[in-house]
Amino acid sequence: MGLINQFRSVIQWENTNEKELFIKFTDRGDEIKNASKLILQPGQGCILTYEGKIESVFDEEGIYDLKSANKPFLTTLKKFLSLHEGSEHVMGIWFYRKANILNMRWGTRVPIAYTDPIYTFPIQLSAFGNYSIKITKPQWFFENIIAGEEVYCHSDLKEVFISRVTQPITDYLANAKFSFVDIDSNLNTIASEIKEKTKTVFTELGFKILDFRIEGSQFDKETLNRIAKISDVQAEVLASKIAGVEFTEMQQLKAMRDAANNEGGAGMVMGMGVGMQTGNLLNQKPQDQKQVSDNPIEKLKKLKEMFEMDLITQIEYTEMKKAILHKM
Repeated sequence: MGLINQFRSVIQWENTNEKELFIKFTDRGDEIKNASKLILQPGQGCILTYEGKIESVFDEEGIYDLKSANKPFLTTLKKFLSLHEGSEHVMGIWFYRKANILNMRWGTRVPIAYTDPIYTFPIQLSAFGNYSIKITKPQWFFENIIAGEEVYCHSDLKEVFISRVTQPITDYLANAKFSFVDIDSNLNTIASEIKEKTKTVFTELGFKILDFRIEGSQFDKETLNRIAKISDVQAEVLASKIAGVEFTEMQQLKAMRDAANNEGGAGMVMGMGVGMQTGNLLNQKPQDQKQVSDNPIEKLKKLKEMFEMDLITQIEYTEMKKAILHKM
């Protein structure tokens, strides 16, 4: 047998592409009629149709001898093909991918709205990630979804799943109501829960979900702005506590400092007021707080903290430092 006839005697999935899920074998001449072997590589399966009906499904890798009697349908088909000109055109061969399908992308198409349980204002959450699956019912999927298409890719499959898993994902996140501050620390928990919630979607379509991952989350701009404002206030409250002054007094000092930065004589006068007010804050006894120590070392520490928090200027810091050291 010549080299060309040897190639024609074998039917196999050539030029495989990991993005292809199902692909029809294209007869370039008389490959089907002259074929003696069907070869399936690891991770591949094959579906044979005749006159529009599925006649056999091969789900184990290996070499199938089409001339042997181990598949009665095949031997009968071979005889028919050899006796009837053009009869190979009523036979169809589809290869399909049995191997795991990795890194299928998903994402919420619209933000999920709910009320943050900690901040008690409405927020909108978006999330995205990937999942891995494996086909478990190729014949059912071929009959109900492929429907004779010559090529069916992962991108086609992704659209089928995304349109079905979005609702259970949305329902879960809307009811779980993770706060803005808790979402990132619970990504593994959320992924595990969503995997369970969407399992039936994949099962009904003939697939098994192997893993489900969340790569990231995102909140709407209004939520981020609100959180930023709250964080600023919390930072200022902490700063006032460190400085040993009331938060309201810290706000007054900040307002006076901002006014002092204005150009002109008024700014200079206000700058003097800031220095005096800062000195008063360091020396007074705040209401409902412990008396500020008269220890000059403690005063110098608090003065330095206020300077590092930009509550006083370099000039104010230098002058007040001199004043404290002068009293020692």
